[in-house]
Order: sequence, then C-alpha cells, then structure tokens
Amino acid sequence: MEWEKVMNQDSEILHGLSHGELEALADGLLAPSLQLRLDELIARAKEGQLSSAEEAELDSMLARTDQLMIVKTRARYTLQRQHAGALSR
Repeated sequence: MEWEKVMNQDSEILHGLSHGELEALADGLLAPSLQLRLDELIARAKEGQLSSAEEAELDSMLARTDQLMIVKTRARYTLQRQHAGALSR
C-alpha cells in the first residue's frame, strides 16, 4: 500500500495507462511525414532560406517535438518506477 501512495504523490507519473500503452508512448516517434518536413525545415533554416511562415511552422514543430520528448520521458519514468516498485514488494 505504501508503494501506491508514493506513486500517487509523484506528479511525473502517468496514471491510468497500461504497461503496453506506456511502452508505446516511451517508444513513440514523430510520424515519418512530419519528421521529413521537420528535417527539411531545419536544413533550410541552416541555409537561411525560410520564409516567416516557414519559421513559424518550424517553431511549432519544434514545440510539438519538445512535448513528445516530455511525454516519452514521463512514460519511461513511470515504467521505471513501476518496475522498482515490483522489485521492492
């Protein structure tokens, strides 16, 4: 019971997801079409060839990528904490 209390108090833990769902999140990637577009925009930005609309698109895509990394990290953390709890029981 103590382990569940610790898990519920940790604000970084993702609740209500199955082990498989957490693994899928932890392994998640951008859709291939989005990754290609992101790579294209980054390459063009390095060359100084982005329009203001493309700069805004790149900023938005980078923000989405940051959010994906946060969710992936929280999913991995949740899995690690669950595993640690299973070992300590």
